[in-house]
Amino acid sequence: MLLYYITDRSQFPGDGASRRRLLENIAQACRCGVDYIQLRERDLSTRNLEILAGEVVAIIHELRTGNKELKTGLLINSRSDIALVSGADGVHLRSDDISPAEVRKIWTRRGARAPSPGSGQALARVIVGVSCHTPSEVADAAAQGADFAVFGPVFEKKSTQPAGLDALRQACRERIPVLALGGITVENAESCIQAGAAGIAGIRLFQENEMGKVVAALRRL
Repeated sequence: MLLYYITDRSQFPGDGASRRRLLENIAQACRCGVDYIQLRERDLSTRNLEILAGEVVAIIHELRTGNKELKTGLLINSRSDIALVSGADGVHLRSDDISPAEVRKIWTRRGARAPSPGSGQALARVIVGVSCHTPSEVADAAAQGADFAVFGPVFEKKSTQPAGLDALRQACRERIPVLALGGITVENAESCIQAGAAGIAGIRLFQENEMGKVVAALRRL
């Protein structure tokens, strides 16, 4: 099962404290074995998002260095440029964003994280996730080369009609992994997995609960 933590520091109280809490939560998610973290701080300026992304990359790199079994990947929401400059592992795209194929072209053209000439090492492959709200969007994402889709909202969301489990089940028939998002709790996550979801994505799920307990409970499903 894939676990996907989407960040939102605004859920933490206090300006300075919220940033500190966010970084602490990201570090804990990495330690607990969350598969991917999406940095989704959409209110930040380009420069401030770049700075924050650099801090997160440094934290994850340090943890990976100390424990080779940690494999958490970092994706930057929508900003291929910041993902490139910060050394992130990939990009998470909106459904109306540029295509995954275009991201891969940009990544290759810019030589993302390329080794030195003559090293014999391959260029790191960019990871691309896409937000989808309908099964047809998942089909499009798969056709355009996305690594996975995040589908939702499956359950409740303010001012948005939930897609529901039947739509999730249909979306999961596509040839890329589909992660369920939107109103997911430890209690209803199993129904998403039974519908065919390859994993669970969430903001509140990973920020309003104790990270270790949530990850352990989801891994038991």
